[in-house]
Amino acid sequence: MIRHDDLWRALDTLAAERGLTPSGLARAAGLDPTSFNPSKRTTAAGRPRWPGTESLARVLDVTGLSLEAFARLAAGQHPLSPAPRATARSRLRLSPFSHLEHPGMFDGTGLPSGRHWDQWDVPGTAEADFYAVSLDTALFEPVFRAGTILMVAPGIPIRRQDRVLVLRPDGALCAVVLDARAGATSGPLLAMIGASAGGGPFEADPADHLHRIMMAFL
Repeated sequence: MIRHDDLWRALDTLAAERGLTPSGLARAAGLDPTSFNPSKRTTAAGRPRWPGTESLARVLDVTGLSLEAFARLAAGQHPLSPAPRATARSRLRLSPFSHLEHPGMFDGTGLPSGRHWDQWDVPGTAEADFYAVSLDTALFEPVFRAGTILMVAPGIPIRRQDRVLVLRPDGALCAVVLDARAGATSGPLLAMIGASAGGGPFEADPADHLHRIMMAFL
């Protein structure tokens, strides 16, 4: 039997794996951003409030998770992964950094999609949902030089001091994670890197997708 707390924990885990807050997951699923906030998990009288079946269906659809896999996650039996990874491969999708803001490059959960990607033969192998970004800007020097290719991993929980690609509705940037905490309405604490640094730390917005930068190739 799945308990009330188990169900909400599963949703929180699913959000965290996508680099999202609960609010960000709700927004990606086309729901009110406050739908999964802790304040919505009990009624004013203190009784447990369960997420609706339509809300769950939208979350499963946008994350690509099956109902069976979600049930295992809620039961504490599913590993921290929103979907099984495909076999590792040596060719990844590749896009110039300046093209990441174009419509259709990513789906509602922040995963690469569409046909506007090149192909890149990565040295060695990488997980099938990894992708690559070629930096056609000097904005992040000297940390990442222009011409560097970043191998980026969506769906992996981020940690303190990770370097991440931040996908925003209006563009993208590179940052370092100062604090990987995630609240109901605010995301991890970040700092811009390279020449773009300045202005102090900032919190990731619920609409941001944070993808860990695994390797950089010069």
